[in-house]
Amino acid sequence: MDHENSFLGRGWAFPPAFDTKSKRSMMVEEEEDIRQSLFIIISTIPGERIMNPKFGCDLTSSVFDNVDSLAVNRMKDLIRTAVLNYEPRITLHDVVVDTRDSFDGIVRITLDYTIRKINVRTNIVYPFYLKEGTNVTGM
Repeated sequence: MDHENSFLGRGWAFPPAFDTKSKRSMMVEEEEDIRQSLFIIISTIPGERIMNPKFGCDLTSSVFDNVDSLAVNRMKDLIRTAVLNYEPRITLHDVVVDTRDSFDGIVRITLDYTIRKINVRTNIVYPFYLKEGTNVTGM
């Protein structure tokens, strides 16, 4: 991996995984670290982290909401607030909530952002599942 952007950070891979040969945890760096950090922020329910109970984004409170403009705007606000508070390495430009598959229990959330230090604009798509028993992390 090119280490010229190493100032963007390095952290454990999400979900945590271990290399059996080196007996070390798998690590991610740079843009991938930021992408995974955003998934962690959006996937974490406030109160899950005992030492940082305000951390996260309470999207699960929207699971049983009618998918209307009020719910969409509430989701966008929850995400904007969480990213503003917990991911200082990016500038969030837009949050787009795609509700086309909401009858199937899926709402796709796209975050359009710029990595501040290197001025690279990118985006992620976070699949938020409205049905029980589905993969919430989307990773």
